[in-house]
Amino acid sequence: MAEQTLKDKTAKGLMWGGMSNGIIQVLSALFGIALLRLLTPDDYGKIAVLVVFSNIASNLQESGFVAALCNKKPPRHEDYNAVFWFNIIVAISIYIILFFAAPLIADFYHEPVLVPLSRYLFLSFVISSFGTVQRAYLFGNLMVKQSSIATLTAIVVSNTIGIALAWYGFAFWGIATQTLIYVLVIVLFNWHYSSWRPTLHIDLRPAWQMFGFSSKLLITNLFNQLNSNAFGVLLGKFFNTEMAGLYNNARKWDDMCINTVNGMVTGVAQPVLAEVRDETDRYRNVFRKMLRFISFVSFPAMLGMGLIAREFILITVGEAWEQSAVLLSMLSVYGAFFPITTLYSNMAISRGKSGINAACTIILCIIIWASLILLQSYGLYVMVAFFVAINIAWLFVWQYFAWRLIRLSLWSVLKDVVPFLVFAAGVMVFTWWVTRPIENIYLLLCAKIVIAAVLYVGITYISGARIMRESINYLRKKKQ
Repeated sequence: MAEQTLKDKTAKGLMWGGMSNGIIQVLSALFGIALLRLLTPDDYGKIAVLVVFSNIASNLQESGFVAALCNKKPPRHEDYNAVFWFNIIVAISIYIILFFAAPLIADFYHEPVLVPLSRYLFLSFVISSFGTVQRAYLFGNLMVKQSSIATLTAIVVSNTIGIALAWYGFAFWGIATQTLIYVLVIVLFNWHYSSWRPTLHIDLRPAWQMFGFSSKLLITNLFNQLNSNAFGVLLGKFFNTEMAGLYNNARKWDDMCINTVNGMVTGVAQPVLAEVRDETDRYRNVFRKMLRFISFVSFPAMLGMGLIAREFILITVGEAWEQSAVLLSMLSVYGAFFPITTLYSNMAISRGKSGINAACTIILCIIIWASLILLQSYGLYVMVAFFVAINIAWLFVWQYFAWRLIRLSLWSVLKDVVPFLVFAAGVMVFTWWVTRPIENIYLLLCAKIVIAAVLYVGITYISGARIMRESINYLRKKKQ
């Protein structure tokens, strides 16, 4: 009964995560296309160079407590309350520091307008601090449906306001306002769906007791942000904000596709793995099933994005952004493997080994930053190629720890992953080859999508892939 309950919870979480993230990314794409047609690469670049500061501040105020509360069995009111007030105090303190540091940021990028823009944009993590504990409550209780509704509503409301402001000429101010509205709506919905409420009795001791675990996650998240935003910082410094905007556009579309798959996993992986962490054999089986599912979905989705990158960019946002297409094709290869990295990370956290997670992330980040600085004279494409290659190669480091923690062999992982990689890569190469004669860009885009989708589904079905059959059977059961 317990196995079936866990299986149902996982399947429902994956289903809601998949549906909601698919809808979220479609909506984000539609709104993003509208904004890109109203704005310039330079407008996006000004926001891109500030994102790393905002994201680092957000991680500092969250401090890894979402995962820490989830791993606590069960968290008490005192734990939630201590984290709630801790997050708010930290967020306000960081905002004050960044408020006065804004002129230094502007001087670094030689953009005076970044002084008022950064002070406005950085309000987002202060607003977010009021909903972190509510988000932890929804996350720990696998309330994926409620989280999805909050995100969908926030996207529609914030993007509608952002487009209206861009239409009336507010440019990058419209993007900043969109970010603030998005965070505010998420916080309001998290309060609505969470039954927990704070009290004015402020005792931070429970937060400090969890900080030993959460601090390692905090460090990990900080370096993850430095890793993800390396190009935003370095391109703005060594090149210009327009180049940063072009890269940020490619990374935006790549992240949308990644989040469609990754969002399915992050919503359920850690809570489910934490539930079976005391049963190593069962844990390993659950992990491998998630790994097969990720590979089954991620490789065709991301490599397919790379296949249609040029047609997609030209049709949706125009020739002004054409340079983003090559970058998007390259980043899609990185994106195909990123959800696997996320799963490995959740494995370490759920086993209580946040130190391993932190060490892997920190070392990788140092390698990436040092290498990108050394490679900047060779140009953007070389920098991106290295970034993709090192992130994929780092999976072997994660695999070493998977063997140590749950005795998962490399051979088992390859059996779960490689067939889907080969199927997807083969389909994309064949599709590219047979569609070469097509000159009409609209017909070419449609032909690539249809041919690749039909071939991949057909090959995985004929090959008897277990995850394909399980997915079909689950959908049939839900329909009945």
